[in-house]
Amino acid sequence: MKKLLSKIFLLGAILSFGCSEDYLDTLPTDAVSENLVFTTTTNAMTALNGIHRSMFIRYDSQGQPGEGGVMIMREALAEDYVLTGIANGWFISMSRWLNHINENSGDVRFVWRFYYKIIGNANMIIANIDDAEGPQAEKDEIKGQALAYRAWAHFNLVQLFAERYQAGGGNSQLGVPIVLEPITEGSARNTVEEVYTQINADIDAAIALLDEGRNAKSHININVARGIKARIALTQGNYAVAAQLASQARDGYELMSESQLYEGFNNVDNPEWIWGSRQIDDQQTFFASYFAYVSLNFSSTNIRGNPKAINSKLYAEISDTDYRKGLWDPNASDPALRDPFIDEVTLSSFAKRDYMNRKFIAQANASSVGDVPYMRASEMFLIEAEALARAGNDSQAAQVLFSFASQRDPEYTLTTNTGEALIEEIMIQRRIELWGEGFRFYDLKRLNLPLDRTGANHVETVINSKFEEPAGTSNWQFKIPISELNANENMVQNPS
Repeated sequence: MKKLLSKIFLLGAILSFGCSEDYLDTLPTDAVSENLVFTTTTNAMTALNGIHRSMFIRYDSQGQPGEGGVMIMREALAEDYVLTGIANGWFISMSRWLNHINENSGDVRFVWRFYYKIIGNANMIIANIDDAEGPQAEKDEIKGQALAYRAWAHFNLVQLFAERYQAGGGNSQLGVPIVLEPITEGSARNTVEEVYTQINADIDAAIALLDEGRNAKSHININVARGIKARIALTQGNYAVAAQLASQARDGYELMSESQLYEGFNNVDNPEWIWGSRQIDDQQTFFASYFAYVSLNFSSTNIRGNPKAINSKLYAEISDTDYRKGLWDPNASDPALRDPFIDEVTLSSFAKRDYMNRKFIAQANASSVGDVPYMRASEMFLIEAEALARAGNDSQAAQVLFSFASQRDPEYTLTTNTGEALIEEIMIQRRIELWGEGFRFYDLKRLNLPLDRTGANHVETVINSKFEEPAGTSNWQFKIPISELNANENMVQNPS
């Protein structure tokens, strides 16, 4: 790996941070030298804003809009997110399980580069912030956010590019390089156990520095950091920790109402959103946008010819009294039976395919603007319920599940399921609730489950007959990009 940063790239930071906004008018908007940016906490906050913005800007191509792009890749690899047509081809090769196992793919290069870019910027902040002039509280907030970003990015990298973490195992399998400072020489891959040890050290340090305060939901506060910790603990099988941190993470956040459920999942001001990127009208990236690929209504070739649908078998699991039942239309191809809302917000040129989604709604046909959800309170309810159930605390798990599910389905009653049946009920709820938000591939991998698209509405020609993948094969690991292999003599490729 080459040096990740020699300068802090501001990436046109647009979010206010701290007490003063004057720096936005006096500093360059493309790059600032290291010596200048860390003289004060005010300038350092500008660098941190660059990381916030890097979460959703366009990278090498329009299909690479930061974390939103990776979220779509993870969905395309799993079974619940259905691509109904080929259209202009974006994410089709990923759905066929081709791009992520091709070292020459621009997608694997982007994913590797994206997360290590965040790590590189975070490392610059962590290495310099203690010497900056400014209040200690601001130093703590800046450093805490940078540490959380570093933990979160390493966590995503090790899940994608390494074998799954095995609770109770040695986890000596190759992970990814741990990068803790700006470096010029390529690093060897650390073990999976070593990576998770560092991830936990960083997120624990972040939690110790952060509090509830922040200027925007694109920033990381203690709730977000605790939510990241809950995800990590769930993946590692540390269920007591996962349950506790998930409960703490959602403190102060309420589940959305029925009406809010239908507002398009496009607004960070939603009461249950804990973390997300706000999109700005005059700074939209048009086709390089999460909503340019997942929304019902943005008029792009991809959306018009390839509306995204829910797995029909999963849809059948949704109770008829569940508010979420209406987020997908099983009869969309029939004008007489189709939800009239679909015709109201789309153009006549849009394909109408059964089980298509209306969960995600862009600002307009000509605008792909929509805020990107990274963490919601509903996820934390479901992490807590799953962790309690897997730890054998069935009654507690059922109560947490009831607190969540009864807000989605007014007819839902406290479950009498126990053991594996309770876990399966929770996982079904998780699949329904988090559809399209980038979790299912991770869930399949952490639980060592196979890919199974059979018997549903997946289109054979779209996925090129990729209906199944056994659990635990080498195909569950992204290939290391060829650019990294060429630049780093210490790098070892994943097996084929």
